[in-house]
Amino acid sequence: MKIAEFYRGIEIHREDKIIYARFLTPHRVLSTCRSSAGGMHDDLMYIYNHQSCEPAGDHMSARMHKVVESPDEYKKDVSDGYLLPYEKCATLGTAANMNNAAFCHEKFSDLEVVAVCTGGVERNAGRAGDPASYYEPQKSSANATSNQVEQVEIPKQGTINAMIIINRELTPGAMVTAVITATEAKSAVMQELEVPSRYSEGLATGTGTDQIAVAAKLGGDPISYAGKHSKLGELIGRTVHDAVKKTLALQNGLTPAGQCSSFAHLERLGINKRELCEGIGEFLSKDNADLFKQNFSNIVNDPLTVAAVAALVHLRDKFVWGILPESCIPEVMGRYGAQISAAVSGKSNRTHDYMQILSTLDLSLEKHAFMKLVCRAFALGFSEKWSDTESEACKE
Repeated sequence: MKIAEFYRGIEIHREDKIIYARFLTPHRVLSTCRSSAGGMHDDLMYIYNHQSCEPAGDHMSARMHKVVESPDEYKKDVSDGYLLPYEKCATLGTAANMNNAAFCHEKFSDLEVVAVCTGGVERNAGRAGDPASYYEPQKSSANATSNQVEQVEIPKQGTINAMIIINRELTPGAMVTAVITATEAKSAVMQELEVPSRYSEGLATGTGTDQIAVAAKLGGDPISYAGKHSKLGELIGRTVHDAVKKTLALQNGLTPAGQCSSFAHLERLGINKRELCEGIGEFLSKDNADLFKQNFSNIVNDPLTVAAVAALVHLRDKFVWGILPESCIPEVMGRYGAQISAAVSGKSNRTHDYMQILSTLDLSLEKHAFMKLVCRAFALGFSEKWSDTESEACKE
C-alpha cells in the first residue's frame, strides 16, 4: 500500500512486514546492506526495511541464520515475496514491527530530507567498544583457532534501522558524511533516553545490529558536505533524531516521561527491580520494608528522588571516565547519596546527618559497593519519611 510520496521522486509503501521506498527518478544509494547491493550504487530502484523475525523467542530461527550467513539468498526471498526486482534492491533487516515505523520530513529552501526509522533497544543496546562475540576470520587463515570468539553466533534481536532520502544529489564523500550525521543523531536519542548498554555498565550509543541506507536524487549540482555545520546536516540530524525517538516510543514504549524512574538510571549496573527493592528492604525494619515494597514504584519514580539518583549515577560515570579524581569519592558519594535520603524522606534539613552516616560505608566505584550505598540511602530516607523523630537507622 502506498502511504506517502515526496518531491515527486520517491514513493513509500508498506505491506505486512516491509516498508520500501520506490525511486521514481534515479538515486544514489549508500547502504549497510549485507548482500551484493550494499555499499554505494547509482542503479538501484528500491531500498526496503523488512521484519525478518519476532522480537523475542525467534533467536535461532532459520530465517535469522539466512539473514547473517546468506544475505543474497535472504534478499532474493524477500524481494520475490513482494514482487520487487531482486537485483535493484538494497535491504535492511530487523525484528521491529513495520507498523511502529516513524516518518519525519523536513524542508529548507529547495532541500528536502525524509527519514523512515524502526527501532528496538530492549535486548541489544550497546556502547561502542563493548565486548563483542562475533568475528569473521579469513577462511584460509592459520590463526583462525578455536580460542577466537564465536564465528556463527546470531546477534540478539534489537536494531535501529534508518532509511534517509534526500531530494538533491550528494557527492560520494557527502554520502558518507550523511551517515556520520545520522549516526550521531541516533546516539543523541540514546543519551537523552538514558538507554543502558546490555553488554557493559555504560550508556548505549546504538544497538549491535544497526543498519542504514541513504538515498540521494541524482541530477543537478551535487552537495559536497552533510556535516553538522551544513543545512543538510541539520535536516538529517533533526529527522533521524525525531524518527528514532518516535519509533522507540511505539516499539518499546520508551519515552522521556517513562524514564523518570530511579531504576532506569540504575539498570545498567546489573540490578533488577526485585533486587533493588529487596536491597533497600535489608536496611529497614520488617514493617517498613513491607510498606516500602507496596509503594516501591511511587517512591523510586518520584521526580526529586529520580534527580538525586541520576546525579549520583552520573557522578560515578565522571569518576570512571577520569573527569573527577578518585581521591574525592568519599566526599562526593556521601554528599550526593545523602541527597537521595533527603528526597525520599522530604527532610532536607537532615541532609548533613545522612551524609555522615553514608560516609562510613565502603564508598567505591565497584558496582556492588555503589548499589549498597544507593540502597542504604533509600532506606535512611524512608525510615524517617513518616517519623517526627530521628530514625533508628540514623542513630547507628
